Amino acid sequence: MSRAGIAIVGAYEHPTRWAPDKTAYQIAAESARGALEEAGLTLADVDGYACSGVGPIGILSMCHHLNLAPDWFDSTAIGGSSFVAQVLNAAAAIRDGLCTTVLITYGSTAASDRFAVGTGGGTSGDPPDHFEAVYGPTIVGAYAMVAQRHMHEFGTTSEQLAEIAVTMRRHAALNPNAKYRDPMTVDDVLASRIISSPLHLLDCCVISDGGGALVVTSEERAKDLKTAPVRVLGGGVAARHSGVGVRDITDIAARQSGHKAFERTGVRHEDVDLCMIYDSFTITVLSTLENLGFCAPGEGGAFVQGGRIGLGGDLPLNLDGGGLSSNHPGMRGMFLVIEATKQLRGECGDRQVADARVALCHGTGGFLGIRHSGATLLLGRT
Repeated sequence: MSRAGIAIVGAYEHPTRWAPDKTAYQIAAESARGALEEAGLTLADVDGYACSGVGPIGILSMCHHLNLAPDWFDSTAIGGSSFVAQVLNAAAAIRDGLCTTVLITYGSTAASDRFAVGTGGGTSGDPPDHFEAVYGPTIVGAYAMVAQRHMHEFGTTSEQLAEIAVTMRRHAALNPNAKYRDPMTVDDVLASRIISSPLHLLDCCVISDGGGALVVTSEERAKDLKTAPVRVLGGGVAARHSGVGVRDITDIAARQSGHKAFERTGVRHEDVDLCMIYDSFTITVLSTLENLGFCAPGEGGAFVQGGRIGLGGDLPLNLDGGGLSSNHPGMRGMFLVIEATKQLRGECGDRQVADARVALCHGTGGFLGIRHSGATLLLGRT
C-alpha cells in the first residue's frame, strides 16, 4: 500500500455552547461549511464522508441533509474517540484510492436537550448491559471506581486530580468560546459537591451543545488549497473490556493505542509539543498520561503538578480548556483534533504553544474501568 502523505486541510469548531434554536444536523452542516470554506473547497469536492453520534444509521440521514453521495463513508461509533479514529480511517481510505477528500462532521444539542451526560446507567441494549445494568453502573461511577483504585494503589490525592481541572480552566480563560472562563482554584474543586466518590462536580466535564468538522485529503492535493496543511503522521486504536476476566482497571486502552502510534510513526515522547487528551473526568487525563507512557504507572499525580501540563510547561494539555471547561457535547474527540490542528498552524492567539511542531490527540470512549475504546493520533506541522 502506498504511504502517500495525508493532511488535515480544514478544521472548524462551531462556536455555540447553547443552541436550542438549532438541530444537531444544522450544527454539523454549519461546521462542514466552515471547514470546507477554510480549505477553499465545496461539498462538490467531497467524495468521502464520516460522522458519528447521530443514531444507528445517522450517516445516511446526514448524507441526505448535506446532499452528499460519497464513494466512501464511515460511521465508526466507539464513543468519544470516534472522530480521532475516523481521521486514521480517512487516511487509509485516501491511500487506498477509495476517495480523495474526506469530510468528517459532528453536531450535538446535548445541553439544550437536557441530556445529562455520564449519569445514566447502561441501557443501550448491548448484550453486556443485560448483566451490568441490574447493578446500576453509571459512566461517572465507572470513572470514580478507577480513581478510587488509583488512590488506593498509588496514593494519588484529590488535590492532584483537582490540579488538572484548574489547569484546564486556566486555558479556558484564554478561549473566548469556552463555556466556563471564571478563575478556579484547587480549593474550589475540593469544595464542590461529590458526584461519585472521589470525583467532585468540578472533576467532571461540562455539558454543552456544539459541533465541528474536519477535512482530510492527500498532501499532494493540499498544495493547491488555502490553508497550511497539518500532516497526519499516524496512530493506533484499542479497546479494553471485562470480557477477559479479572484485570487491572488502571491499565487502559491508551497503553495499546499509544504504543502503536509511537511505534508506527517513529515519534518519541520528547518530540511531542502538546497533547489534546480526552478529559471527561480528571482521572481520565491522569490515567491516560500514564498509559501513553509520559510517566510511569502511579506517577501521574506528581506529573500533573507544578505547571507541567499548563501553557508554558513541559507538556501543555488541552489548550482550549478541554471538556472540563470549554465544551463537551457528548463526544469530544472532534475538538481534540481541531485544537491540535489550529495549534500546529499557529492560530491560537493567547493560548498558542510556541513553535508547536508535533501534537498528540487521544480520545477515550465508553466506560473507563468497564469497557472503553482508545484512539491515539499524532499530527505534525508541515
